[in-house]
Amino acid sequence: MLITQSAGKFLKRKNSINLDGKLIDFSEPVVMGIINVTPDSFYDGGKLTDEKVLLTSVEKMVKEGVSFIDVGGISTKPKAKIVSTKTELERLLPAVHAIRKNFPEIPLSIDTFRSWVAVRIIDEIGPIIVNDVSGGTLDSKMFETIGKMNVPYVLTHIQGTPQNMQEDPHYDDVVKDVSSWLSERVKRLTKYGVKDIIIDPGFGFGKTIEHNYDLLNRLDSFKVFQLPVMVGVSRKSMVWKYLGTNPQEALNGTTVLNTMALLGGADILRVHDVKEAVEAVKILKVLKSTVV
Repeated sequence: MLITQSAGKFLKRKNSINLDGKLIDFSEPVVMGIINVTPDSFYDGGKLTDEKVLLTSVEKMVKEGVSFIDVGGISTKPKAKIVSTKTELERLLPAVHAIRKNFPEIPLSIDTFRSWVAVRIIDEIGPIIVNDVSGGTLDSKMFETIGKMNVPYVLTHIQGTPQNMQEDPHYDDVVKDVSSWLSERVKRLTKYGVKDIIIDPGFGFGKTIEHNYDLLNRLDSFKVFQLPVMVGVSRKSMVWKYLGTNPQEALNGTTVLNTMALLGGADILRVHDVKEAVEAVKILKVLKSTVV
């Protein structure tokens, strides 16, 4: 158990997850690379639908030091069209098979909010991490399924759905409200026997830009969970809207925010640009090891 059922007190910090019998260590921060096989993702939509281009991108990430590959087959940007499960699987299955065949040692994560998609992918290629941007709100069977499949789960906070989440989101205190929501769902996950949980505050999922920066500025508040924390701010509007640019010109701003996330205790950086994120991790490690 990661938390006690009665008092809600958290035990010793969990610095690893178990994926198919292999421990993945978070004693030092790691990087998750984003692979979207969708035509409408906000940054790289349509670029990775060709298998050769896909594998070239994954190979580049592996060489740059990625620890996981996160594959998504459905866009969850604001007001994105929700495609059918059939379409999602038609995009995901060829991609995960190709990645598994050519890079068998790299751990895979699947970005989906559908339990049936998770089951199908696991049946096809074996255990994976399930990265659910809805935190179980869009599929009532998700938590039960994760417990039965015995795989790691990324619990992401969201207010609303991708179709309406940016329509005037409101919080009394965004950090307290998000923490309370995550706490209740961690308890539910543990009741279903889920042993490996990663929490994600859900930057951009039902939050204003101000909410996002408040979360990032107080990221260390989530240490109370004693669970690995993932941060995904890569090229999002919280970066480029303040700078008056666009996602294509948001790499520098993303790197700044990733560095701030690391200083706040992030264990995983979920990014489009692996090289820059890995360099941020390396530099922060040097800074922390320097005796002043």
